[in-house]
Amino acid sequence: MRYQKKRYRWLIRLALGGLAVALPVLAGTTGKIAGKIIDAQTKEPLIGVNVLVTGTALGAASGLDGTYFILNVPPGVYQVKASMIGYAMVAMNNVKVSIDLTTKLDFELSEEVLTMGEVVVVAEKPIIQKDLTSTTAKIGGEEIAMLPIEDVNRAVSLQAGVVEGHFRGGRSAEVKYLIDGVAVNDVFTGNSAVEAEVNAIQELQVLSGTFNAEYGEALSGVVNQVTKDGGEHYSGELSGYVGDYVSSRTELFNNIDHISPTDLYNLQGTLSGPFPGLGKLLNFFLSGRRIDSQGYIYGRRQFNPSDSSNFAADNSEDWYVGATGDNEYVPMNPDERVSLQGKLTFKVGPAQGIRLNTFYQKQNFREYDHRFKLNPEGDYQRSQEGKLASLAYTHLFSPSTFADFQASAFITEYKQFVFEDPLDPRYVKLERMRDVSGNAFLTGGTQMWHFTHKAQTYTGKIDFTSQVTHAHLLKTGVEVQQHTLDYHDFQVHVDATTGYKPALSAPGSFDNNLYTRHPYQLAAYVQDKIELDYLVVNIGARFDYFQPDGEYLLNPDQIAGLDTLQPPFPQNLFGKASAKYQWSPRIGVAYPITDRGVVHISYGHFFQIPPFEYLYRNPNYRIPLTGDFPAFVGSTIGNADLEPQRTTIYEVGLQQQLAEDLGLTLTGYYKDIRNLLGNEVHVKNEFRKFGKYINRDYGDVRGLTLALEKRLRNGLGVTVDYTYQIAQGNASDPNDDYNKSQATPPIEANKQLVALDWDRRHSLNFTVTLGTPKNLIASFIGQIGSGLPYTPSLLNQRTGLENSDNRPAFFNVDFYATKYVSLAGHEVSVFLKAFNLFDTANEQQVFGDTGRAGYTLESALAPVVRGVNTIDEYFTRPDFYSPPRQVVVGASFGF
Repeated sequence: MRYQKKRYRWLIRLALGGLAVALPVLAGTTGKIAGKIIDAQTKEPLIGVNVLVTGTALGAASGLDGTYFILNVPPGVYQVKASMIGYAMVAMNNVKVSIDLTTKLDFELSEEVLTMGEVVVVAEKPIIQKDLTSTTAKIGGEEIAMLPIEDVNRAVSLQAGVVEGHFRGGRSAEVKYLIDGVAVNDVFTGNSAVEAEVNAIQELQVLSGTFNAEYGEALSGVVNQVTKDGGEHYSGELSGYVGDYVSSRTELFNNIDHISPTDLYNLQGTLSGPFPGLGKLLNFFLSGRRIDSQGYIYGRRQFNPSDSSNFAADNSEDWYVGATGDNEYVPMNPDERVSLQGKLTFKVGPAQGIRLNTFYQKQNFREYDHRFKLNPEGDYQRSQEGKLASLAYTHLFSPSTFADFQASAFITEYKQFVFEDPLDPRYVKLERMRDVSGNAFLTGGTQMWHFTHKAQTYTGKIDFTSQVTHAHLLKTGVEVQQHTLDYHDFQVHVDATTGYKPALSAPGSFDNNLYTRHPYQLAAYVQDKIELDYLVVNIGARFDYFQPDGEYLLNPDQIAGLDTLQPPFPQNLFGKASAKYQWSPRIGVAYPITDRGVVHISYGHFFQIPPFEYLYRNPNYRIPLTGDFPAFVGSTIGNADLEPQRTTIYEVGLQQQLAEDLGLTLTGYYKDIRNLLGNEVHVKNEFRKFGKYINRDYGDVRGLTLALEKRLRNGLGVTVDYTYQIAQGNASDPNDDYNKSQATPPIEANKQLVALDWDRRHSLNFTVTLGTPKNLIASFIGQIGSGLPYTPSLLNQRTGLENSDNRPAFFNVDFYATKYVSLAGHEVSVFLKAFNLFDTANEQQVFGDTGRAGYTLESALAPVVRGVNTIDEYFTRPDFYSPPRQVVVGASFGF
């Protein structure tokens, strides 16, 4: 305990010292308004014109050359006014501000005459963004509301270069997810743990190019979710819908012809405004959502976990089938999610404020396991819970300089079990899962392992932004993160030694594994945005430092015998993991070639610590010589001394305005990926192979995207983007080399680049929006893609090279229609959404011998089924297909 207190005291001192000596950047949650003000008649610059963002305390005055700038503007749509004695006031409406970008807004003021009042102009956001130096996609809350988008992941999947959650060919854990500037990745897995709900999003920003130095710990992309703030007036919305899957494919999806609106329901709402009694000082924003879906894959409760059957006899008439189930249909991929968010904004001075943000989300779900189709109660239940709290303060030193101070805590916990109580009497002996053989559904038994991990991340950062000169916007900052990772997995035993009652081994034993680790990270960066009339440059550098809290096995060949010992182990076998660090330079240049065209070039180095599960896996060094063990227990050991994964990205692009409301973007990119995780294979007791994680995998990605955007005007809006991409590497999975060594005969590890599992060469996304906002809107989202690769095989033996063939192409269309009406002065809408409108049977997984999801040669070659199902029933795989058509109807009420 004394050691822990000293260590934390030292860490706090280090953090505070670093914050004190470093010039503190705004973590990508605000934008900038800038422009020039001139006399409408003489065209001369006007000095001292007041520019105000209506409804805020943000503003500026024009300088000697008529220029002005306003920093720290939250994303959104505003009215901006320019006024000066002797001139008519000009108000610009519909001014859109986006994260990290500059909104150019020039004014021409006319001398005031008695009959002239306020001049109102509707601003038009330009088709091309002249200060964009790398690929960035932005989706506002109003745009999301007009499309059939239900969550952030769906919105992200529509961006060019994103395939099945992989950004520009990278692995899935290479993306950083932020909510209001706070990272919400589960550091154990590297994946997003929670996501903001779409009704709370002000702007969603997706960075897939060479993003600026202020963003770290990401190799492939950043998803920045900025949520809404409380308004000056009370407002809110309540909406809900019900629905179900509607399909005629009853031969594939059990129970799909039973349509019940209660199988899918959603209720969500927002409320914002001034806090009662403190309206001038405090605003609030609240949002909540509950969505519950029974899913589209059903099993049948023909058996209960305790059922016992005997299929040993050669004559099927002598088999004993002990089925006590009620034959009711049971959902096997249900998903239930609850989200709550509360945000308070305190006004403590001009353009200064304190923001308190809390967020809670819990998801209960199951993942379909084909073996349990007739014994659904024996499979795992899963839950993911996330809690976020952040406190931020913005201090304004001058109109050109401000600092952001932020402290946050993010806690995420994942659980996986059949019954939450490990001593639940419904657990049965493992032999029940061995009653059947061949390609047979289980007729009893339960999964026997519990798995949980909890990650706590505490973050402190200071960000400093200053418009040093009219051309230079300087950003610099420092960040400290302290992690606490708690892990536990254990097996439930039911056998003769336990009296056939559930029991657990002692903690630290072979099948009761737990650990706690306290790694920490430091980061600092400096960045300059140089904005000239003829050139925009983003240049910066980032320093990342990681201190792992762990040891690693010096010689894995000495592992024999370690799994029979209780910790602590002999220390001469281990080395202490060293600190890791890197400098990452980044530069982007945007050069206007005409008033309607901009070319950009960018380059950067990127750094990411591997997910913590690979650093600390299997600290008891258990390598099972016999028996069945799940993947999270399997025959691999972690390596706390892993090096960071590194990527170098090159990008060149063109933005071109083709017409008043039509723009084109062309982008080419190349990624060189090094130090990816792989396996080094070793042998225990001269026969049992196991893997140790090391940095050995590599890859490269080349791509070209072409995007067209026609803004919604005269009742029609269209976006289209096409991506051609080649994603290659020596392995798609860190466990690839170990898995190949287990094949019979063993397969040699790749010595050359092969197509990665997510290598979709051609993909096309489109949206079509028809109608008038706030009146009648109909919209479509479409996606077309070439098939992902697969490895030809027959009876688990390869018949072709790795990923040398392709699955069928992918096609999907979603539809949304809504009608707005006014009811007693309130806005009411009714809507209909249809996902997979044409009920397309997209084959997401295929059999290796046919390359199709619907049939396999194994059905004729497989051994006799010793179970209650036929071979054709077993090879009917609903999980190989995308979800069937889903239809929902609902209404919303605004107030």
